[in-house]
Amino acid sequence: MTLKMANIAKMAHVSTSAVSLALNGKAGISQETREKIFKIINETGYEPLRKRRKGGSRKVASCDLMIISDEKGIVNRHYYSLPFFDHLVANLTQSVTGFGTDLRIDNLKINHLIQDLEFLLQTKSITNAIVLGTDLTSTQVKYISSKIKHVVFLDTYFEELNCDFVTMDNYRATYEAANYILEKGYTKIGYAASIKENANFLQRRAGFLDALKNKKISLQNLYKIDPASLTKIGPLSGFSYKNLPEVIFCETDYMALRIIKDLTKNNIKVPDDVKIMGFDDISEGKLASPSLTTIHVPIDQIVNQVIFQLQSQVATSDWDAQKSLIGTHLIVRQSL
Repeated sequence: MTLKMANIAKMAHVSTSAVSLALNGKAGISQETREKIFKIINETGYEPLRKRRKGGSRKVASCDLMIISDEKGIVNRHYYSLPFFDHLVANLTQSVTGFGTDLRIDNLKINHLIQDLEFLLQTKSITNAIVLGTDLTSTQVKYISSKIKHVVFLDTYFEELNCDFVTMDNYRATYEAANYILEKGYTKIGYAASIKENANFLQRRAGFLDALKNKKISLQNLYKIDPASLTKIGPLSGFSYKNLPEVIFCETDYMALRIIKDLTKNNIKVPDDVKIMGFDDISEGKLASPSLTTIHVPIDQIVNQVIFQLQSQVATSDWDAQKSLIGTHLIVRQSL
């Protein structure tokens, strides 16, 4: 007998719609239910149809998660100690394997990406990949895309490329952040920027500055910080304790928390003397004193979209590249 979705639902004691949600990588069911469904699928050998316009069926049997590291960038060899990336990779790994897909993790170095990828492709066949490409350039994204049939790039975005991307809507996020600061009546505003530029940071910068420009406000201070340093700020370009702005917006929560720590050491109180806002909503921000006002990034939603786009590429013979910008929202706490 050919198994149908209804048969799987009956064996798992769930609804047919729950099986459909699991197979299509959609939210709406618990991880426990998802795993129970895929356990039965694996035990019975059930193969769901992935209908395409030209017929046939395919599924994502295996997938490579490529983590491209840059010693001078955000995703360096210590990326797992950064809460945002640790949560992202852990969530992605759990979700992909939860769909019954064999996940293999590859670490490639950005400074010899071509050699690393060529060697990897010589040692195994890769047709499906998710690439954590935070620090990649558009040229590197284009190169990877030319080498792998089905690929989705995570945590980066280039308008000019015809590739699948999933990332947060950086521009709108910081545009909203700047408007919130302005609506609170603050006009003396500082901006803590990464010394390492990537697509995400450039879009955050553009959104924030455009919001200020619309209100005819200029930045009072622009600070430059190494985002890869986890222990200290290092010298801040243009920083003076005698010329502090009313508010400092930071391109990441880690920058914000390190600045709060540095200010506190110098007897400058947050938020009494200067307000601070971050970006990412890492768990440490909730526990900091004061707790950190920030931009929340919905990692679960990002991961679900990545999986959906990869599955769609595999299942659809004439799939057109999709650029997905996932919305964010402001979390107001004590630091601003």
